[in-house]
Amino acid sequence: MASAMQQFLVPIAIGAVAVVLLLGLFNMARGGSPNTSQNLMRWRVILQFIALVIIMATLFVMGR
Repeated sequence: MASAMQQFLVPIAIGAVAVVLLLGLFNMARGGSPNTSQNLMRWRVILQFIALVIIMATLFVMGR
């Protein structure tokens, strides 16, 4: 179980955070809608929480 989490879930979660972060930064840099930037940054925080939960679960399972 931990192996599958390490190989698939952790990189996907981290990648999702990175993609949303970059989309938000690009939107702000080009002078896009502030509402879009706010929504992207909110999604980034949510995805960071999910990534953290996945990483902690992986560490917990690996420790057993």
